[in-house]
Amino acid sequence: MYKWVIGAVLYVALVIGGFTVYEKVTANDKQAVALASQDSHESHGVRHSSDLHEGGSSEVNTFVQADEKEIKIYVKDKAGNPVHELEVNHEKILHFIVVDEHLQKFYHLHPEQTGKGQFTIKSTLPEGFYKAFIDMKPKNLTYQVTPVPFIVGHPSVSDQNVGLKPDHTLTQQIDGETVTLKMSSFAINQPVTLTFDLDRTNLTTYLGALGHVVIVDEGARQYLHVHPAQQEEPVFETQFVQPGIYKIWAEFKQDGKVRAYPFVVEIKGEK
Repeated sequence: MYKWVIGAVLYVALVIGGFTVYEKVTANDKQAVALASQDSHESHGVRHSSDLHEGGSSEVNTFVQADEKEIKIYVKDKAGNPVHELEVNHEKILHFIVVDEHLQKFYHLHPEQTGKGQFTIKSTLPEGFYKAFIDMKPKNLTYQVTPVPFIVGHPSVSDQNVGLKPDHTLTQQIDGETVTLKMSSFAINQPVTLTFDLDRTNLTTYLGALGHVVIVDEGARQYLHVHPAQQEEPVFETQFVQPGIYKIWAEFKQDGKVRAYPFVVEIKGEK
C-alpha cells in the first residue's frame, strides 16, 4: 500500500515538475516481466497489450493528470513531442483502464481526444490512489503498456495492506446475471484457456468483440488485455510466465449493459 502512495505522490510531483524526469524514475518499472509473451497469439485473436520483457523498451511515454472534475492523458515520444497518430483498436483509439490501490475498483473508460497527444474525460472517480493502463496502438512507434499512478482528490494514507485472496469458486453474479470461469491450467509457462459459462441469449458484442478480459497481478505492475480466440465464443487464450496472484475482470455486454465480473486466481510454478 505504501508503495502505491509513494509512487502516486512522486508521479504527481514529477508531472508538475516536468515530463522528462518521470521517465528516469520509472525506468525500472518499464522492465517488468510480462504476464505473457507469445507474439504468435496475435494472429489467433489474442492481443497481449503488455509484452514487457527484461530490457524491453518503449518509444512512447504516457502521463496522467487528474482532479475531482476531469482526467487528462498525455501521450509523448522520447523527445517530448505529442504522439497523435494512433490506430483504431476495437472501435477506439485509446482505452483507459483504471484500478484502485486495493484492486477493488475497475474502470474501462474512453477519453476524448482534445488535442495532439492529449485526451480528456470527465472524472467520476472517488478520491483515492489509482493506477492507469493506457491501452493504445501508436503508428510506427514501439509501445508497451506500463502502470501510471495518479491521485484523485486528497485521500488519507492508510497503513492497511489489503492483499488479494484466491477465490474458492470462480462464479460471480451481478444484477442477477451469473458468470462462471473455467481455466484449463493454473501453472506458469503453459497455454491457458479461459472459458466463461453465461447466458448467451442476451449477450451482444462490446467494442467489436464478444467480450474482453483484463488481467493484472497483485501489485498492479503487469497488465494483460485479451480478446476472444474466436468471434462467436466467450473463450480466451493466454499464458502466464510468473507465479502469483492475479485479478481477472471479464467484461460482457448483456441486455445492453456492460458488466465486469471479477475473479481472483493463483498461478503456481517456479520463477
